[in-house]
Amino acid sequence: MGEKELAELLHLVSRRLRHGYVHRLVPLGLNPGQARALRALGEAGRPLRMVQLADELRIVPRSLTPVVDALEESGLVRREVDPANRRSTLVVITDAGRAMAERARDARREAGEGLFAVLSQEQRDQLRDLLGAVDGQFR
Repeated sequence: MGEKELAELLHLVSRRLRHGYVHRLVPLGLNPGQARALRALGEAGRPLRMVQLADELRIVPRSLTPVVDALEESGLVRREVDPANRRSTLVVITDAGRAMAERARDARREAGEGLFAVLSQEQRDQLRDLLGAVDGQFR
């Protein structure tokens, strides 16, 4: 097998990481979109309007509706009327949602640890620095 292009290798490794993450989310009853929504709500530290959450996730609001529906059915979030604008809906993370967000964070970390276990700590640190430099050019 010839040398793969850097972009192709990065894509393959990303797919493997995502697969490992999804595999760990399934027993939690979450998909990656739901886990991202919980993470965004937890990190916001306050309820978010549906449109704010959609912006945070970089998706259109109508794509967020089934995500929030599923999270609400599971008791991980609840919808409330925004007192500042009665036409807007706030999405509020529940205590169960915070706990689930933590479990999803652990699942993501475990997927990464498993994937990168073949590297030494020094190599992982170097890879983190290199990827951070590439990502940093877009901030």
